[in-house]
Amino acid sequence: QPDDRGLIGDVPVLRVTRRGPEAVHFVQAALEPGAEVLLSLDWERRFDHMQQHSGQHLITAIAEQMFGFKTTSWELGRQRSVIELDTPSMTAQQIEALERSVNEKIRERVPVMVRELAADDPEIETVRSRGLPDDHVGPVRVVDIEGIDSNMCCGTHVSNLSDLQVIKLLGTEKGKKNKTNLIFLAGNRVLKSIEQSHSTEKALTSLLKSGPGEHVEAVKRLQSSVKLLQKNNLNLLRDIAVLIAQDFKSKPVQSQLFVLHRKEGDSEFMNIIANEIGTEETLLFLTVGDEKEAGLFLLAGPVEAVESLGPRVAELLGGKGAGKRGRFQGKATKMSRRGEVQALLQEFISRQGPES
Repeated sequence: QPDDRGLIGDVPVLRVTRRGPEAVHFVQAALEPGAEVLLSLDWERRFDHMQQHSGQHLITAIAEQMFGFKTTSWELGRQRSVIELDTPSMTAQQIEALERSVNEKIRERVPVMVRELAADDPEIETVRSRGLPDDHVGPVRVVDIEGIDSNMCCGTHVSNLSDLQVIKLLGTEKGKKNKTNLIFLAGNRVLKSIEQSHSTEKALTSLLKSGPGEHVEAVKRLQSSVKLLQKNNLNLLRDIAVLIAQDFKSKPVQSQLFVLHRKEGDSEFMNIIANEIGTEETLLFLTVGDEKEAGLFLLAGPVEAVESLGPRVAELLGGKGAGKRGRFQGKATKMSRRGEVQALLQEFISRQGPES
């Protein structure tokens, strides 16, 4: 169970750990030795942990009674808690029956009691336990849920199951070998989850212009529309790439350097242009993406030129890339430096001379 938080005087407590029988408090600022202070507990945090911890005891006990599933470990998380059960799987029917049973116990207002037993008390043998810490000395603390469970525990708990309000089992996930992780919420966490779900539902109702019962179908229709639009957009980009290449090739005198930037596009768009123009005689520098942010680049042309220039282009654009057979492409983080790359390529072509 996570530790408590609060204030010592007006100094926040950052962490509490156990050192033997003592609770060691880590604080934000030094405290004056011998000073009388008021301790203020973060009750919301404490009560949340009480609800989750007592909820775990209840779920653990009922899961073992109903199905013989023993708890091998558990975790009280910040948003949800997980109980590791010694079973390869749980069916939906078992989860539903378990949830129904634990909530029946909550409605029955079953008392929860704490008692201390001497270390040599024979009754300890009848108490559920995963063992004591190696440095433990003194009496043993036992938490009893009347008529349901008796468990060795040093955590904080509610005094009656009715304080749990409600338990919601969210389902299971595959755990370690032959184990199943059961995920649950107890008490106020269930209310917070419902509030969050309701807020999401209201937002979706406004966006989708349909009631909650129609949200799934509305999203499916949107997904289908998006897939169709993406397909059409891809076909248009391919057509544009071919037209751009044909326009370049139709000019009476073709430049040795072809530079193009387009916000919308992808690697396939750039490679179609390179294929259509041909890279035996022309050096191509193509980029797609936001001109002032990140994007993709392609340098294509004569093999030796690309092998020499590719890494330098990637470096200028603040990106990474790889190349083979006269093409070097990758991701860029500094598209705003495209002008510097173009100047580098122009200089390279100028140095080659008319013969090349």
